[in-house]
Amino acid sequence: MAADLLVFAVPGIPEIAPAADLARVIAGAVRSATDPQRAIEPGDVFVVAQKVVSKAEDAVVRLGEVTPSALAIEWAAAAGKDPRVVEVVLAQSKRIVRMDRGVLITETHHGFVCANAGVDASNAGGPGRLVLLPLDPDASARRLRARLRARLGVAPAVVVTDSFGRAWRIGQAEVAIGCAGLAPVDDWRGRTDTDGRELHGTVIAIADEAASAADLVRDKGSREPAVRIRGLGRQVPGGDGPGAAALLRAAADDLFG
Repeated sequence: MAADLLVFAVPGIPEIAPAADLARVIAGAVRSATDPQRAIEPGDVFVVAQKVVSKAEDAVVRLGEVTPSALAIEWAAAAGKDPRVVEVVLAQSKRIVRMDRGVLITETHHGFVCANAGVDASNAGGPGRLVLLPLDPDASARRLRARLRARLGVAPAVVVTDSFGRAWRIGQAEVAIGCAGLAPVDDWRGRTDTDGRELHGTVIAIADEAASAADLVRDKGSREPAVRIRGLGRQVPGGDGPGAAALLRAAADDLFG
């Protein structure tokens, strides 16, 4: 791993509308930066909030167009929620893991286990709207990477992130839900520690750690959905790679499922 890690929020990104060319917006913001150190270089990683990716792909639901099912009405009454919101969460879920204290923990169609199937009303672009997760976040990352390459002449890695809660821990942290061009994990099993002992369970979640690092330099109350990281070049092998899907734990190994 590189000794130094530089993390820059990308300034000047406007509200993203459906069908917006997100690569054009990000590339334009990078080019307008006055700090020469921020010029794009091979090995740079763009960490992009899921919300702007979803907006550009029009993964947005208008509550006025939602008709709740009987199950959604029943669960909403128990949780004190809008039944239309619950209906959207159910539609985005393939499995209900738990419902407790007004929180729905579900497994999404992608295989993510998270609150409310990742459905979010914050920064949705207006009242009565919900932003969904991208249909295929790894594919979204690959497309964005290709389009950034076309505009910048360099193929940066791309990580698409969302905020997830953690078992046994307070608060949320950003995790990678989509990834292209960055090795999502660094498997140390079979290597040795400083005492010469063989490692059997050490697999470093590189893409998740990049996502969390990026979140430290942006303000969620302002429009800073894109962050650039420099210093992960050894983890940027060249191709798109396996994506964030490589971070999903197999159901047989999931002690919480």
